Amino acid sequence: MATPLSTLLLLLSSFFTAVLSQSPVLQGTLLDCGASSASEIDGLSWIPDDPYTSYGVSKNLSISGLLPTLSTLRSFPFKASDIPCKFCYTIPVVRNATYLVRATYFYSGPGSPPVFDLIVDGTFWTVVNTTGDYANRLSSYYEGVFRAKGKRLSVCLGVNVYTESDPFISALEVILLENSVYNATDFNNNAMGLIARSNFGSTGPTIGYPDDNFCRFWQPVTGIMNSTSSNQTISASGFWNLPPENVLRTALVADPDKTMELQWPLVSLSSSSYYIALYFADPLFSSSRTFSVYINENHFINNLEVTSSGLMVFSSIWNLSGFTKITLLPRSTLPPLINAAEIFGLFPVKGLTIPKDVIALESIKKSILNPPTNWIGDPCLPREYSWTGVTCSEGRKIRIISLNLSSMGLSGTLSPSIGNLTALTNISFADNNLTGPIPELNRLKLLENLHLQDNQFIGEIPPSFSNLKSLRELFLQNNNLTGVVPKSLKLKDGLILQVLPGNNFTQTP
Repeated sequence: MATPLSTLLLLLSSFFTAVLSQSPVLQGTLLDCGASSASEIDGLSWIPDDPYTSYGVSKNLSISGLLPTLSTLRSFPFKASDIPCKFCYTIPVVRNATYLVRATYFYSGPGSPPVFDLIVDGTFWTVVNTTGDYANRLSSYYEGVFRAKGKRLSVCLGVNVYTESDPFISALEVILLENSVYNATDFNNNAMGLIARSNFGSTGPTIGYPDDNFCRFWQPVTGIMNSTSSNQTISASGFWNLPPENVLRTALVADPDKTMELQWPLVSLSSSSYYIALYFADPLFSSSRTFSVYINENHFINNLEVTSSGLMVFSSIWNLSGFTKITLLPRSTLPPLINAAEIFGLFPVKGLTIPKDVIALESIKKSILNPPTNWIGDPCLPREYSWTGVTCSEGRKIRIISLNLSSMGLSGTLSPSIGNLTALTNISFADNNLTGPIPELNRLKLLENLHLQDNQFIGEIPPSFSNLKSLRELFLQNNNLTGVVPKSLKLKDGLILQVLPGNNFTQTP
């Protein structure tokens, strides 16, 4: 039985004192995945996804009647030896702003659609499984709300052990939300995944943009009890979450003197915490009705007075499990009604690798001509998708503590930015084809092992290596190094030093 874990908040538009300006034109990034040119669709500007990802193959679907954004897609071929791996989009965002993220999929064959993971920044979001919609020739979408922790947001498709064919995506939307939308949620620790967003009593199409300024989809729900509609204008500008006015003009209504019992959402829920928002507006001008709201027999709000001005009630955390029943118990002559509702699952967000470590690793990646293919997205998170050869610390402040890329056939140079990874204890690029000078590492006070043998490094051994107090192993043999081996290194207590065979020192060590 569900138990509320936080204070229920009641917001009445007629008494909402904050002054909210009219919602601006939709702000965000709408990617038509696989498309070769930009397009304008229903007042929204869609752009090709090429600039936002470095991987994948564009495909066109020759199926008549498809929505334009479903007629192309991007798939991401992978090898079984790559599992697990992720393929990411990187979207510019405003730090600490809240975003709606929606990924859309339409599969046309062959065989069954792939099953894969959906990841935002370092957080596992959900498993994408479009099999049911594919059987009915429908598209699928997954929508969530996330806070941007940096100036870039990564949305990744993860190949896991259950992924049998190439993951794909048809469209990706990252839309900026206003501060009043879902702002009771602790987005520093949680994200929200949409379960259902319903427009009760409507027999029309799904409501979206431009009625909803954030392009949210409100699905019509009718036929299960009496419906009503109204032509009166109800301003939603004072509602938190800013629902479109159209959803307040239709409602499901109980019979006179009867209790309304509504199973919603229609799916069985896993035992977890959820965000629930219910929207109400009396269709009769200057009228009101009063009723109490229960969810699975638990008291949600008592003696709720609904007028033609409209109001909403929500709980930012409510525990649910299995099928859910909403009960509206009449407390006045006019029967209860409900206009719209939203429910999201809450899930914890993980941290991110600290930015300076990510920047350093990106520089190392650029200096290597053939870096590992899974070096994309957050280097450390989710843990099962960490970059090849990268070991990270535990805890909330996530650092790179080890790099082991031995015997990977790497070519190129070793970026000086490796010297900015100040939490490193181990570095190994042994048995590759790296050239250029060995970078200065004087800031790596924790470095214990440095293995660069069997490459093509040139130049001299940095004298500062002798100042690395934690250094215990230094292997540099079989390179093209010149000059002399610093005497301080040869005399360093506790250091295992290997510089021969190979190299071209002017003095024999």
